[in-house]
Amino acid sequence: MKNKSIWKEKQKQICPKLENDITTDVLIIGGGITGISTAYHLINSNLKVVLVEKNEVANGVTSRTTGKLTYLQENIYSKLKTYHGIDKSKLYLDSQIEAINMVKDIIEKENIECNLEKVKSFVFTNDKIKKLDDEIKLLKQFNIPIKISQTLPNNVSVNKSFYVNDTYVFNVVKYLYSLKNICLKNNVSIYENTKVNLITKENDIFICKTENNIIKAKYVVFATHYPYFLKPFFLPLKTYIEKSYIEAFKVEKNYKFSSINISNPTISTRYYTNNESNYQIFLTNSHNTCIKDNYEQNFKGLLKSKDKTPEYIWSNKDIITNDSLPFIGSISDNLLIGTGYNTWGMNN
Repeated sequence: MKNKSIWKEKQKQICPKLENDITTDVLIIGGGITGISTAYHLINSNLKVVLVEKNEVANGVTSRTTGKLTYLQENIYSKLKTYHGIDKSKLYLDSQIEAINMVKDIIEKENIECNLEKVKSFVFTNDKIKKLDDEIKLLKQFNIPIKISQTLPNNVSVNKSFYVNDTYVFNVVKYLYSLKNICLKNNVSIYENTKVNLITKENDIFICKTENNIIKAKYVVFATHYPYFLKPFFLPLKTYIEKSYIEAFKVEKNYKFSSINISNPTISTRYYTNNESNYQIFLTNSHNTCIKDNYEQNFKGLLKSKDKTPEYIWSNKDIITNDSLPFIGSISDNLLIGTGYNTWGMNN
C-alpha cells in the first residue's frame, strides 16, 4: 500500500527556482489547476506572464483530488437557490457545464493524453429522499435530462438516485503537466520552489517579495489553496476546511461512472484504468477539521469500509464556503483570486 495519491505516479518535471529580480505584467501565485489554467488562457494575450509555486506544479491539493468533471455536485443547486435565489443557482449550473466543455475542448485541441473518459454521474441517498427529490425537481426545471435509478452501475443498491450521461473523469496531473509544457513553449515563465512571502503596492505596481528576490507585476492572481495574503480573519470567518480520506484499489472492471451521496458520511466513487489495471477510487469520512481531528481513526475507518487492501491511500483538504459559492474574481484593482471551491475544484 502506497501512502500517496494515485495521480502522483507520473514522473515529475521540475522548473527552476527564481534566482533574480524580475518584472512582469501578470504574476500567478500557485501551480495547481487554477494557476496553470490561468497561465494557459493568457498565452495569446500579449502579456508577459510569470507563475510561481512554493513547491512543485501539480503537487498540492489538485494532485489529491478524485479527478471528476461533473455538474452533479450533491444537492448544490437546492442550496444555492436557498442562499442566492434560483437565477444564481442556474448561473452556477451553466458555469459548471461550460467548465467541463472548456476542459474537454482543451484536451482535444492540444491532443492531451490524460485518461479522459465520458461517464455517467450519479447522486444518491439512502435516507434523505426529500432533499434528493428537491434537487431532481430543480434540475428538471433547468431542463437537465436526468434519469432515476435505484441501482448504481456496479450493482450497489440505493434507496434512490438520479444521473446524467454527459460528465467526465480524468487524470488531472497528466492534464496539468501537459498544460505546463504548453505554457513553457509559449513563453510563460514558471518557477518552482519559490514562495511569495509579502506583497505591497507602489504606484499601481505590486511588489512581491520571495525569500531572496522581488517580482514586480501589474496584475497578481492568487491561485493558492489557502490565500494567506488576504485581510486577517477574512477566510476563517467565511469558510471552514474539510478533510476527506481516499483510497484506490484494484477491481476487475471499470464501470465508467462516478457517484456521490447527499448523506453523512460522504461517499464518493469513480473508476480509473491505467496500464491495463482497473481501480475504484473511493472517498469517505469528510469532516470539518475544527470539529473532528482524529485523523488516524478516520484512516482506519476508510480501510475498514472495503474488504480489499488499497493500492493507494491519501487525504485531501478543501475550503468550504458558508454560502456554497466559490471565491472567484477581483479583490481590488488588478488583484484577483480563485479559491473556496467546496470540493469541486476541477470545474470551478
